Amino acid sequence: MHMMGNISSKNGKRFFSPRKAFLLGMAGLALIFFLLSCTTVPLTGRSSLSLVPDSELVTMSYQQYNDVLKKATLSRDAEKVQMVKRVGGRIAAAAESFLRESGAGAEVAQYKWEFNLIEDDKTVNAWCMPGGKVAVYTGILPITRDETGLAVVVGHEVAHAIARHGNERMSQALLVQFGGIGLSAALASQAAATQELFLQLYGVGANIGYMLPYSRLHENEADRIGLVLMAKAGYDPRAAVGLWQRMNAQGGGRTLEFLSTHPAPTTRIANIESLIPEAMRYYQKPR
Repeated sequence: MHMMGNISSKNGKRFFSPRKAFLLGMAGLALIFFLLSCTTVPLTGRSSLSLVPDSELVTMSYQQYNDVLKKATLSRDAEKVQMVKRVGGRIAAAAESFLRESGAGAEVAQYKWEFNLIEDDKTVNAWCMPGGKVAVYTGILPITRDETGLAVVVGHEVAHAIARHGNERMSQALLVQFGGIGLSAALASQAAATQELFLQLYGVGANIGYMLPYSRLHENEADRIGLVLMAKAGYDPRAAVGLWQRMNAQGGGRTLEFLSTHPAPTTRIANIESLIPEAMRYYQKPR
């Protein structure tokens, strides 16, 4: 008998060494694990990685959202608060309808929608955590101008949530942190590390409520889905072009918080313009 690498030969038959067989088996299990951990993004049909149980991610989201609200000053302007809740309610209803139509109706139950307006005129920002917890800062209202402009922003943020971009970002970070093989065990034994990673990804803590930038792919998906959501909610998606133009103009020589997490160059506005015909198919002007 002679050896050739990790493959042995006996009586003319070849077989893998125990070590090689073990590694191949682990690789196969890891592949199956990753395949089972993939979800499909609504509308785009893209497969995305989803390693963190939604229940765990949503629980962390609720906890951190409550912490943000405790440390923030909520707006007492009844008219503005009602506008945020009204726009949010319509976008949320559109999102649930969209999920059901996309064959993801079972996911609707995990969303406990909440929309709050934080009094902070210096912060031009808005965000939505997994599970449907949304915050809008008063500093963005002069740019959104009206309900339709606000619907562009809220629709975009809710789109990130229902596309499960947060889970995908966290899953990618966990792969780097723990590695592929043994990730399932790591998730079970590293609850504190998972929590810390959530805090880092969503920027809650030192920079309360400021989410780190999404990838270009996520941004494009949120633009596309967000336009559909606002259209289904009865808001004209063509208003998105003006909103992003005002956002860029307002930024000028400084970086607005919303632009730092949602870059909007000229190419992006052109992309949004190309997506409007699709969104218009969902639009019915309220009577």
